[in-house]
Amino acid sequence: MQEQESRTSAYTTLAAGPDFRHEIEIKRSRFITVLRRAGTEDEARDLVADLRRGFHDARHHCSAFIIGPDRTIQRSSDDGEPAGTAGIPMLEALVRRETAPGVADLSDVCAVVVRYFGGVLLGAGGLVRAYSESVSGALELASMVRRSRLRICSAAVPHAAAGRLENDLRAAGFVMAGTSYGAQDTVLRVAVADQAGVLAAASEHVRLLTAGGADLAPEGTEWVDVPLP
Repeated sequence: MQEQESRTSAYTTLAAGPDFRHEIEIKRSRFITVLRRAGTEDEARDLVADLRRGFHDARHHCSAFIIGPDRTIQRSSDDGEPAGTAGIPMLEALVRRETAPGVADLSDVCAVVVRYFGGVLLGAGGLVRAYSESVSGALELASMVRRSRLRICSAAVPHAAAGRLENDLRAAGFVMAGTSYGAQDTVLRVAVADQAGVLAAASEHVRLLTAGGADLAPEGTEWVDVPLP
């Protein structure tokens, strides 16, 4: 959960899971791009440290990352490449990445490009293109999700009715945000857009599904991963 309020209510990030790795070769130099979802600067820097250990014999471990729903933290490093030829092109590839037509909102992502020099100088322009294309190519293939700030609502229903209600809610397109079990009831948690009209419609839908036996009780907000269409 994000700890502070942001101006935006949704952005795109990497799907949760292991690091994503992609490699290209240009004039015998190997460019190994690793992407990691990172919600803090420390998490981003952990990736750099991990790859320095894992690829200790590589000449360069260049990096760039964007963090926060509003993309307020943006950092890059050339790590020994000529100034401006690696980190900045990598950062620009992250910043300018379109996640929908006309929309560039990628965040909470760290990219590290490990370079093994192949003996052929690429020149400044060649390095810029290589590092930019390395990150862009990896982003093209990596799995993404929509991270949305949603209002969490709960509905308490008898244990016997919980499974069917959850299936009906999922079928109707609701995002489920967890389940807990009490002595008498099962509490289903549903994430909906934090808007009065949406909340009212969702509550009415639950009442219809349960013949008036349950209602949605609004709770706090959480950042929730929502699959992309």
